[in-house]
Amino acid sequence: MAHATTHAPETRQGPKIPVLEREKLILNGRSYHWITDRICSVVENKQPAIWWLLFIPSALIALIGVVGGLSILVSTGVGVWGMTNTVFWGWDITNFVFWIGIGHAGTLISAILFLTRQNWRTSINRAAEAMTIFAVCCAGIFPAFHVGRVWFAWFLAPVPNANAVWQNFKSPLLWDVFAVSTYFTISLIFWYLGMVPDLATIRDRCKPGLRKLLYGIFSLGWRGGNRQWSHYEMAYLLLAALSTPLVLSVHSVVSFDFATSVVPGWHTTIFPPYFVAGAIFGGFAMVLTIMIPARYIYGLQDMITMKHIDNMAKIILMTGTIVGYAYLMELFVAFYSGAMYEAAAFKYRLTGPFWWAYVAMMSCNVLSPQIFWFKWCRENLWVVMGVCMCVNVGMWFERFVIICTTLARMFLPADWGYYTASPVEIMLFLGTIGMFLALFLLFLRFLPCINIAEVKWTLLESDPHFDDHHDHPDHGVKREAAYQHELKSAHKA
Repeated sequence: MAHATTHAPETRQGPKIPVLEREKLILNGRSYHWITDRICSVVENKQPAIWWLLFIPSALIALIGVVGGLSILVSTGVGVWGMTNTVFWGWDITNFVFWIGIGHAGTLISAILFLTRQNWRTSINRAAEAMTIFAVCCAGIFPAFHVGRVWFAWFLAPVPNANAVWQNFKSPLLWDVFAVSTYFTISLIFWYLGMVPDLATIRDRCKPGLRKLLYGIFSLGWRGGNRQWSHYEMAYLLLAALSTPLVLSVHSVVSFDFATSVVPGWHTTIFPPYFVAGAIFGGFAMVLTIMIPARYIYGLQDMITMKHIDNMAKIILMTGTIVGYAYLMELFVAFYSGAMYEAAAFKYRLTGPFWWAYVAMMSCNVLSPQIFWFKWCRENLWVVMGVCMCVNVGMWFERFVIICTTLARMFLPADWGYYTASPVEIMLFLGTIGMFLALFLLFLRFLPCINIAEVKWTLLESDPHFDDHHDHPDHGVKREAAYQHELKSAHKA
């Protein structure tokens, strides 16, 4: 007689080990289908009224500022940029370094966080990469046009020419050309490659017509086969590895423009790490500045969670502290070195006619991020936006202090003066802000702003061992839910 055997569920006696679960990067148990629908709907649906309210003024400011300002410059001459002032190109080089710094965080989020397998990057990397491209475009305007005759800007490239004139390869300005152009090229390829699977998704959802044709062309015939995914992942990994040193090199090279000179206040070895930390600091602040409104407008709260914002706020806090340390070390070295001119340069920064710029820089860059030590500040979006706006302003003032304040007090007192930007300079700077916002809004309108494929990889269902964990739970552990701001709020409600 056969006896039926039953197996009792496996249990474990004794104390269980508490295990803290990871915070969820996708909230409310969203499915693959929901993620695809929500991200594609940003491109497929009509844009909300606020998009037009932001885009039209931005485009007008860009048109008037950039096109108008450059038209005046080319037709009149570079004298309209303050060339008659002792602080040559002060405002424009300030803007160039500012925009290059803004473009730093995109590649950092894409490359370094990808190589270190930080899954929280997946919801923000696409927008950050786009920000990099647009910021470098804004930055490139200033050095391209400051040569005076922009149609001769190609002389900066080391190619044979009829005059047998070669560039000065010992000049850090030429290093800038190589560093920035390489950075822009690799960032553009990296950004585009990451979008190919998502462009194919939109193509497959489009009705026959011009949109389907264009998305089909730019998706490069992607079908999502195993071989294509294998090649894609390898290419993405190699580009990430190639981009990583560029994150460090670009702003280091930009800092060499100043550090290799003999100007007091610039000739210092702390500049490369100081500039890189500052660029990451300002770049993350700009990412939050543009992504928090986009998150609200398009209802992306389930994919760009408070966990993402919290992580970026912590990075801003860390890099802001590094920048503050660099400011203090500059003052200490100027005092401790015994160099008369070096000490005088920093004395004039603190007590000279531009003392207000130094105060603004220290307040915005050093003091304002310190409130991120408190959790409730990182969980309040108004506070986060306020701090990020302060950092954006503070980083511009940092470049102004380094460049304009120093040049306004050079070796000869006869050269001393008070620098004020010309109307054309102000017009062009405002124009680049409008251009940056207009390009970013167009990006939201026509391209997927979140990486659809990579976000899905963060779901629990994407774990190949998900079923194993479910069918064979570990009875020796006691899982405890991690603190998460949104879940706490939902529980209270």
